[in-house]
Amino acid sequence: MEATASAKYLRGSAQKARLVVDMIRGKDVNQALAILRFSKKRAATGIEKCMRSAIANANEAAEKANISIDPDDLWVRTAFVDRGPTKNRRRVRPAPQGRAYREQRHFCHITISLSNDAKPEPKASKSAGPTVPSKPAKLAESKGRKRGGAAAAPRAKKVAPKADVTEAAEKPSTKKASKKKS
Repeated sequence: MEATASAKYLRGSAQKARLVVDMIRGKDVNQALAILRFSKKRAATGIEKCMRSAIANANEAAEKANISIDPDDLWVRTAFVDRGPTKNRRRVRPAPQGRAYREQRHFCHITISLSNDAKPEPKASKSAGPTVPSKPAKLAESKGRKRGGAAAAPRAKKVAPKADVTEAAEKPSTKKASKKKS
């Protein structure tokens, strides 16, 4: 069973509300409510109200369908934030070189969907050992980076073949220790 709730025209920008919504996506309802309760973000209070509304919607839908539902079994299936309207206020903020900027008041719309179906298991990565990525994989990986330069993209370590490593370990060292004259 799935239940949805939305809160519209919440004060604050959508970008700031997304930071809070990202923390609760995919979590159990109790864990998500605890995160929202103790978060220091201002958007958390509005998102918590929307979450409680979604829980109430799930209970109501279950009663109408004559199904018993345990609120502890619910988890956050989807949660997203859309940008709402921007209201231009009649106030002006001073700007450089004699200009003036209008103050804008941002709003956002939040939608939360809860479900009591089984959670999908995370996909296991298939990594048997260290592999050297091919050139197209390196290119695709580098496009996802935000910054360029040598600091952002450290070089991949070269892996020596196993046969060379065992031969080097079997040979005794032939270096002679030199003595210092005092």
